[in-house]
Amino acid sequence: MKLSNNKILITGGASGIGLGLTERFIQEGNTVIICGRRQSVLQEVADKFPGVITKTCDLSSEEDRIDLFNWVSEHHPDLNVLINNAGIQQWMPISDDNFFERAKSEITTNIEAPVHLTALFSGLKSLNAILNVTSGLAFVPFTKVPVYSATKAFFHSFTLSSRYLLKPKNIEVIEIIPPALNTDLGGKGLHDTQPPVSDFIDAVFQQLAEGKSEITFGFADAMAKATPEEIQGAFNRLNP
Repeated sequence: MKLSNNKILITGGASGIGLGLTERFIQEGNTVIICGRRQSVLQEVADKFPGVITKTCDLSSEEDRIDLFNWVSEHHPDLNVLINNAGIQQWMPISDDNFFERAKSEITTNIEAPVHLTALFSGLKSLNAILNVTSGLAFVPFTKVPVYSATKAFFHSFTLSSRYLLKPKNIEVIEIIPPALNTDLGGKGLHDTQPPVSDFIDAVFQQLAEGKSEITFGFADAMAKATPEEIQGAFNRLNP
């Protein structure tokens, strides 16, 4: 995809990887729309980057997802890039009393929402690219986040199918596969020792400029290329 002169919708674009993408795409000369549940957080980003457009939206709600699409269709019919970035991560054993309720929340946000948005926005005539943010855990699960790991494996598989199925519409589908990064995903302090988001964003844009359809970095790069034996070894190290 081209790196400038796009109009881009980034779900979860106000924090973590999404915020990193928002900042860099603005720097590259794009118009960026971000959506999220909390207007106050969206406003903080808009105050820092006056050109950013915000839309309050709870992606766990089917009604809100449809409203988001209708709003874009009416007010931004020239949108050409969708970035399915929003996701949640729950650290929990299956024995937790509320395991299933929390699991449903992850499945809704990490699977149902991007699948629905892909179906909706692929019908937008101007759309020519979808970027899906998965995870290195799509290839080897971390058992402290069992449902999160499984949702990312699903999303990786769905991305491969989408790439094939959307070719006739000339919609490019790109997978962004991050490792653990220094964000608040899953809770504050859990990833403080991981690489900074800025390093990952630099790698993303370098690989986008090279025309790659699978964007990897660090652990995620190793896992995306790993043999079954290497994946088993990584599983054993992640889950001693």
